[in-house]
Amino acid sequence: MFVTAAVVILAFLVLPRVFAVKHPLEGTNAAAWSLPLVANVNPVDASSKQLSLAQLQGKAVVLDFWATWCGPCRDEAPILERFARKHAADAVVVGVNTDDEPGLGGAWARKQGLTYPIVYDGERSAKRAYKVTALPTLVMVSRTGKVTAVRVGVTDEGELDELLAQANK
Repeated sequence: MFVTAAVVILAFLVLPRVFAVKHPLEGTNAAAWSLPLVANVNPVDASSKQLSLAQLQGKAVVLDFWATWCGPCRDEAPILERFARKHAADAVVVGVNTDDEPGLGGAWARKQGLTYPIVYDGERSAKRAYKVTALPTLVMVSRTGKVTAVRVGVTDEGELDELLAQANK
């Protein structure tokens, strides 16, 4: 039974990438959101404790839906940190903490030394809008506000670079 479950999970995570299955949100306008900032500073207005997608227009945005209890999410955080630093001029990574108690995500991000903004989706409104069903889920939004990619599972640096190049076309 464990083997069957493992095969199903592996197929869910790997097959879309192998066969380039397009996610239904790809090519659509990104859903608007405004969420409380729980760690680090707002990259647009350092005095604001809210961050919204509208504030980030003009740059590609990587939305990383995660939770502190999610092992793969914790594994992906340093990858996203390196990506955020490398591409600070043309992209913004936003960690969307969901499925946690208030305060846990921000505290964990600070302890890990993450510098990209972390917002809290306590009502799960962004999670629903982006049809997130598993963690981690990464959503790439172009400078013009279109969803260009959705990935479930840990995304490596090479793939992030490719997704950013597509988003900036």
